Amino acid sequence: GVEVGPQPQGVARADILDKMRKIVKHGLDFVQLFNEGKEFPPCTIEVFKIMEKVDYPRNKNDEIIAIIHPKLQDQDWQPLNNGDPLFLTLDGEVIPYQGDCTVYPTFINEAAYYEKKQAFVKTEKIKLTARHLRCSVS
Repeated sequence: GVEVGPQPQGVARADILDKMRKIVKHGLDFVQLFNEGKEFPPCTIEVFKIMEKVDYPRNKNDEIIAIIHPKLQDQDWQPLNNGDPLFLTLDGEVIPYQGDCTVYPTFINEAAYYEKKQAFVKTEKIKLTARHLRCSVS
């Protein structure tokens, strides 16, 4: 499956549809070349590995007491360092990120995740290495 976004539910965006078409085309091109016996050289790629889901700050009644800080909003996949603004309380208090390493938040303030108690997902950037790949054609 391919999920391309973000986009609001029920909204068809031409730019997102174009990205989805390109991704599917590249995938199909790869399958065709692989089936034809093309050899793909070893490669290394940076990816984002999910570390944990982070909830909004809540009070004892389980009510959200802070929102995503404006400097974090729309910053998916961007580095978040110790001390960077994370949440903003309704009283205007900034709650900073407190972590021992740089993380890369994603799915920041997605409406579909409010009920799942998820303000964003922390990811870490890692490198994956693949050996060469070749299919022998009969």
